[in-house]
Amino acid sequence: MSRLVRYCRGLPRFPNPPPVKPQLLALNLSTTSSTAENVTPADRMAGPPPIRVDLTESAGRGVFASRRIGAGELIHTAKPVLCHPSLSSISAACYFCLRKVISEGQSPTFCSRKCEDSAKVFYDVEKKADWSEFDAYCRSQGLKYPQMVKRLACQVISGAASAELLDILQPASVSAEMALMMEEGYGSLRRALSGANIPDGKTTFLSREWYYGVLARIRINAFRIELALSSYEDLLSSAAACVEAEAAVGNAVYMLPSFYNHDCDPNAHIVWIENAEAKLKALRDIEADEELRICYIDASLDHDARQTVLLQGFGFKCNCPRCLSGD
Repeated sequence: MSRLVRYCRGLPRFPNPPPVKPQLLALNLSTTSSTAENVTPADRMAGPPPIRVDLTESAGRGVFASRRIGAGELIHTAKPVLCHPSLSSISAACYFCLRKVISEGQSPTFCSRKCEDSAKVFYDVEKKADWSEFDAYCRSQGLKYPQMVKRLACQVISGAASAELLDILQPASVSAEMALMMEEGYGSLRRALSGANIPDGKTTFLSREWYYGVLARIRINAFRIELALSSYEDLLSSAAACVEAEAAVGNAVYMLPSFYNHDCDPNAHIVWIENAEAKLKALRDIEADEELRICYIDASLDHDARQTVLLQGFGFKCNCPRCLSGD
């Protein structure tokens, strides 16, 4: 497991996972491109990705190989359905795609006119509101995911996204304690939008239940984007280096990658090269019908540390072969 991707996201296991929706899964597969920029010719594939989404015996939904996949093969790429730069990277990462940029100011910036145009609809809504209280709340509490809820709310208000955008993702139960912690963020978000002169009819979706549900889904499905380099060669040359916290440029939620289950000895991993577009690659040969799994955490941790992180952070005890062996 490359240390470049040691901080991924988690997908807690629930006793009764929601049923798979074939029509939505088919859409995700058919729209996942494998011809991203900065992918070598050997990596490029023709046709749909060699995978399918199905139910596993014990972990809900999972991703399986539909044919043999060779070690190092690009399995597929995925664009985020929702992303946001970290507050510390607001002026150092593109406000839309998270590509690293050089900016002398402290305001959101874009890497290209294309990204600026793509963000214009929801960014115009964001610019109407005063986010100083909301940002101060996130900074003081060390929170990143409420910023993603803010972006989705602005996308919904602008008409760029549906309020149910993330409903297909694995949900998480919200305890009374969690709800109490979320209340301050919800109130701050409501106050910011209330002062932006947005018509009431545009914010009817923004209930406590919506905010709590979206935030809970983001918390267990978001990926931390740790590195956005200029080329795959740069990524490989940095693979042995320890990635510091400052390398994270933001967080993103994806559809298809969110269906990958965890293993402490994974057969696939995710890399980010220039921006938030995820690239799923095989770490070893994978046989047809074998489940593809990624590691949600730093795979170099010892057994007890991995179990603690997974249980506290993602809500499940890992029973992968590596953990069962005590390694």
